[in-house]
Amino acid sequence: MRVVFSEHAGSLQPSAAGKILDTAADPNIISLAAGNPAPEALPADDVARIIAEEFQRDPIGVLQYSVPQGYLPLRAAVQEMLAARSGINRPEDDCIILSGAQQGGDLVARLLCNPGDVVLCEEPSFLGCLDAFRAAGARLIGIPVEQDGIDIQRLEEVLSGTQRIRFLYTIPNFQNPTGITMSLEKRQRLYELAVRYNIVILEDNPYGDLRFHGEDVPPIKSLDTTGHVLYMGSFSKILAPGLRVGYLVADREIIARLTTLKSACDVHTAILAQHICHRFITGRDMNAHLAALAALYRHKCELMLGEMDRLFDRRVSYTRPDGGLFLWCTLPEGLDGNLFAQRAAQAGVLVVPGSGFLTDTNQLSSCFRLNYSTPTDENIIRGIQILGELTRSL
Repeated sequence: MRVVFSEHAGSLQPSAAGKILDTAADPNIISLAAGNPAPEALPADDVARIIAEEFQRDPIGVLQYSVPQGYLPLRAAVQEMLAARSGINRPEDDCIILSGAQQGGDLVARLLCNPGDVVLCEEPSFLGCLDAFRAAGARLIGIPVEQDGIDIQRLEEVLSGTQRIRFLYTIPNFQNPTGITMSLEKRQRLYELAVRYNIVILEDNPYGDLRFHGEDVPPIKSLDTTGHVLYMGSFSKILAPGLRVGYLVADREIIARLTTLKSACDVHTAILAQHICHRFITGRDMNAHLAALAALYRHKCELMLGEMDRLFDRRVSYTRPDGGLFLWCTLPEGLDGNLFAQRAAQAGVLVVPGSGFLTDTNQLSSCFRLNYSTPTDENIIRGIQILGELTRSL
């Protein structure tokens, strides 16, 4: 049988994120490529207890259909949590529960973009959402990331000279893939530019609760009085990614339209998973839980950086994140991150080449991403030893 695909489907390529997960599953390779929480961070006993209690308390409620916008007690708990922890409490806003935060990127792009419309993205940026924006037919334009976040001067140049910009996508806290945190000054300037040029900011904050150094920086959404900021969060990094539960907070009109779009997509996010998330964040000492996660990832990050400081060639530079799961390595100018990643894989270590995080994946990148949350201490030490030898052989 010869299947004729649409023009849109014909342009799609296999997901880079999917390739990473597939390869990382190989037990014979040390993966410093995935973005999973540490296995010891997953509260399996708590989740098992909550499931048992929920089946005793409300078996029909966790097995029946639910509403597309999400389980009301969870939506309320999310908004209360954001108001208390982050100052996000605009009265005109509402919340929708997502099947993972990446669904928010997909739904927002499909809601706001016609084919050929422009989405501005940090360069580099999270490859999962880049793929979602491409799938919606958007044209991606990258804005460089500096040591304190997005290049505001370059952003203003693009805003003043580019038509059909629908929104800007940013990960201001411990950015994926660089680990960089945007300064408060740049967050304020970014919001001012969004209002002036009337574009939406899609603020993605899956890592913000994983700070292990320094002081919290207010979300861009906490500055929002006009409804220009859509704020996404996730339970994947603070609870469990397998539950596939995220959320998005935005103006009520936007949430209503996203809810209609979501209902045509998956009807609703798995209701048992929503009950688990609600019980977890309302019945647990979240400050203590997040502090334990921060201590775990501080140890892993410092272990990796210490080994890199000791073993990497001095011409290789890398970021030193204050939280999150990733750090970003830059090889000497002219060297190919893809080739380095290939040689690393041949030596038994998986890293992610930088080109996958660019708006143009055919562009040469001298960078690669490392993850410290998933591997064991032993694999961090052994993996960095192998990579260090590779950097010195360049």
